[in-house]
Amino acid sequence: MKINIITLGCSKNLVDSEVLGTHLHKFKNKIIFDGEIDSGKIAIVNTCGFINDAKEESIETIMNLVQAKQEKSIEKIYVMGCLSERYKKDLISEIPEVDGFFGVNDLPEILSSLNADSKNILHGERLISTPSHYAFLKIAEGCNRQCAFCAIPMIRGNHISQPVENIVAEADYLTKNGVKELMLISQDLSYYGKDLYGEYHLRKLLDELVKVEKLEWLRLHYLYPTDFLEPVLDLMAQNPKICSYIDIPFQHISSKILKSMKRGHSEKSVRDLVDLFRKKVPDVALRTTMIVGYPGETDEDFRKLVDFVQQADFDRLGVFTYSEEEGTSAAKFKDDVSAELKQERLDEIMEIQSSISLKKNQEKIGKIFKVLIDREEQDYFVGRTEFDSPEVDNEVLIPKTKKLKTGLFYNVKINSAEEFDLIGEVE
Repeated sequence: MKINIITLGCSKNLVDSEVLGTHLHKFKNKIIFDGEIDSGKIAIVNTCGFINDAKEESIETIMNLVQAKQEKSIEKIYVMGCLSERYKKDLISEIPEVDGFFGVNDLPEILSSLNADSKNILHGERLISTPSHYAFLKIAEGCNRQCAFCAIPMIRGNHISQPVENIVAEADYLTKNGVKELMLISQDLSYYGKDLYGEYHLRKLLDELVKVEKLEWLRLHYLYPTDFLEPVLDLMAQNPKICSYIDIPFQHISSKILKSMKRGHSEKSVRDLVDLFRKKVPDVALRTTMIVGYPGETDEDFRKLVDFVQQADFDRLGVFTYSEEEGTSAAKFKDDVSAELKQERLDEIMEIQSSISLKKNQEKIGKIFKVLIDREEQDYFVGRTEFDSPEVDNEVLIPKTKKLKTGLFYNVKINSAEEFDLIGEVE
């Protein structure tokens, strides 16, 4: 059968879809990732249930599939992932046209519904839906943090680390099949190994991963701002395989708001951590996210955040407006910042960040960087430096004056810069 797996939400969902696709492919099914609505006889949508916008996108996608089924463009619809985990009973009642709803841990059940099982997969084996030269590598599931605004622990459960040997085996399999860059992901990389080994084990995992022969870049996503091990920074500074790149959501800077969010850190600890990163790895690219409009966020709290963003000079920054998530401890607070003010605050932060990004990009003009080519567009080859993760960060545009190959590295001299793009030529 031709099966279209549509993935919404984060890269962790993407890996879940790839694992599902790997199992189904073993049973002679043709797997399409993120095809058109009518790309396959069967459509599986892997949903996100994290924030309101993501929920709405998931529902809209399901309803588009329902319409396609009614028009007989597709035969069956299956829904999996976070939204299905969280609202399965309601979804079954409200969208009976769907042939099956499955939660985040229901892989055996969805495989059974499609006349497949999980017995034929070699350890570490995985189809990837990304370009063949990079992949995401999930090292843990769930989260033990209790952030007041976040529903992930309710959906995904407690933190469960994968053993080091399993992760290394998967990395070895992927790199032997052409992957050059691996992005380590979990809800909380910083916590890795505490449940298995009784201590934070990220540095020891990295020590093993850098030994994978064909791996060229290793990138760290979703670190938590506490329990972070300095030895990880030491290894990042020493080993060129580990990109000088840290994705670490701070969410805010006001100690009052951080306390209400149950983040476990304060303004001082956040500022100290930023200083530590830049002391240990002077060229590090820092990516973070912030939440504006959290309950009780006053103008004074927001101005502190503005000042911090200006002072911290982050390389990459994203902003979310707060949305209430039922069942979380923050849901008991009055959502007292209007939608209009939330958007104004988001726009102000992003305008500041655009200026910072332009300034930092202009500082790269005349310098030479190692660039990995991701794709080819009409007039350009599009690549990234080690300071940029795919789809969320800056790109390097290289005019087509000579033929380049996707998935290969080139030394590129930067000739000009925009807010979120660099333009250069191969040396």
